[in-house]
Amino acid sequence: MPALIRSARSDEYDAIARVWTDSWASTGLEQASNFLLAKLRARVPLEVERGWSLLVANDSGTLAAMLALHLPKKYLDQLFVSPSYQGQNLGRRMLAFTRKHLPDEIELRCVRENEKAWRWYEREGFAFEKEAVEPKTGFVMKYYRWKKAETAP
Repeated sequence: MPALIRSARSDEYDAIARVWTDSWASTGLEQASNFLLAKLRARVPLEVERGWSLLVANDSGTLAAMLALHLPKKYLDQLFVSPSYQGQNLGRRMLAFTRKHLPDEIELRCVRENEKAWRWYEREGFAFEKEAVEPKTGFVMKYYRWKKAETAP
């Protein structure tokens, strides 16, 4: 049975931070560390307070992926799949879920050096718009937008 995508519970925030840490480390851009895990653990509840719709993919009690959307801004903020679930179309399922909730337009950004991620978004129909440095991290971010195709009358 495929993983169930559902709203996250606050008692899952630590496990969500672990998925985020492990997936981010799998990009090779940063090593998994207690510091990174603590930073992301602290960030999850703050972002939920700021408006995240936080979702998880639950595979029989194991969190396989996390998805953070900012629906009023039409913004896909975070999409991370646990390394042991990568390559199984779970990211594509999470993106399809996102398109159900943001059916007309989605914005996102990803780190320029995370080529696997941005190439995947481009294959999924997102159009590159610009690059800019993120002041908090120093990473160069690539900004993307997806718009529903206009249908002829």
